[in-house]
Amino acid sequence: MKPVYRWAACAVLVLAAAGGNWGAPTSSQATPSAKSVTSGPDAGALFVQGQAALQSGDLETAEAAFRKVLAMEPRAGGVYANLGVIAMRRKEWDHALKLLQKAETLEPKVPGIRLNIGLLKYRRGDYEGAIAPLTSVVRDQPDSQQARYLLALSELFTERYGEAFSTLEPLWPAMSDNFMYLYVLSMVANKSGDKETEERALTRLVEIGGDRPEFHLLLGKAYLNRREGEKAVAELERAASLNPNLPFVHLNLGIAYMRAGDSNRAQEEFRRDISIEPDVADTYELLGEYYLRAGNNEEAEKCFHEALRRNVRMPEAQFGLAKICLERGKYQQALAFIDQALRLGSEAQSAHYLRGRILSKLGRREEARKEMLAASQMGDAGKGRELDAFDANRVPNPELAQPPE
Repeated sequence: MKPVYRWAACAVLVLAAAGGNWGAPTSSQATPSAKSVTSGPDAGALFVQGQAALQSGDLETAEAAFRKVLAMEPRAGGVYANLGVIAMRRKEWDHALKLLQKAETLEPKVPGIRLNIGLLKYRRGDYEGAIAPLTSVVRDQPDSQQARYLLALSELFTERYGEAFSTLEPLWPAMSDNFMYLYVLSMVANKSGDKETEERALTRLVEIGGDRPEFHLLLGKAYLNRREGEKAVAELERAASLNPNLPFVHLNLGIAYMRAGDSNRAQEEFRRDISIEPDVADTYELLGEYYLRAGNNEEAEKCFHEALRRNVRMPEAQFGLAKICLERGKYQQALAFIDQALRLGSEAQSAHYLRGRILSKLGRREEARKEMLAASQMGDAGKGRELDAFDANRVPNPELAQPPE
């Protein structure tokens, strides 16, 4: 009689995928249910070999071993999960998602697989799609710190500030010494109107901050969220003086200077940030908005395209390109850009207004009238959000786009 093996997903599923410093997940997070499959001894040895190779970072050896196991045991959910982790580490996102979804079908009760699906969608910038799998993990394991924090960040990026606050607040006992947690909590508390929690988070941030540049960066961002421009500039300049190459400090200084009306200094700061972090889409988008306001459509267009090349889910960049195309009389191109902007930010009053103008130029009068009416109604109801990169309510958070370490 052949021995029975239990195919456990690799015990470092989330850690391997994220490259972070979460600590190893608990067995209930990362190990599939006690579903057994009958197999020969060679399959069991291959599985152990694949796990060891994955944990050591030898992805080719790990993949070869797991593929051989699947040839013997095609319904081994843990093997699909580990292959999904390998694909994630290679940034083969579509392939990884298919593998993890197959693993979930075979092992639906394993929170660790759903956690990796949520993590994958988060890393792709699909924050809306990350919410459902992460919510299910928090439901099954309410003490899962990593799942709860990623869920809160996904809710933040989709502007569900009340939900993000409710998700984050229980993490205070475990994370109140963490700079980033305190900043995020202060931000969602501010957006939710909970001034008491906002002050508590900022007070704690100051208590543990010392004089580290990262502390001054996050405190400056918190002041930007509170629209306290002078305090924001002071903290951000302090961060830059302590570490001139600190990622994102110059991006936020650029925003602060634009709000203060110092556009030339803002441009300098955005350019400095690009020299330090050349792949941050937000900086190109902000620089594009600067050029658009300055009437330099050619440079603005280049910046918007650079932003979208790094992140296609940027409604402000799509909006800017629609405005440029409208001015050039390229109405069909303008319509395509504004439609995409609306798909990404449907509550933008200014986008509906711009779409109405474009439709009017195309001779589609009735559709144009409906768009103008929708924009007017949004304004009357106080629900319209401006697609403005320098909107006082908007502080981009590219440092949160990567899974937290």
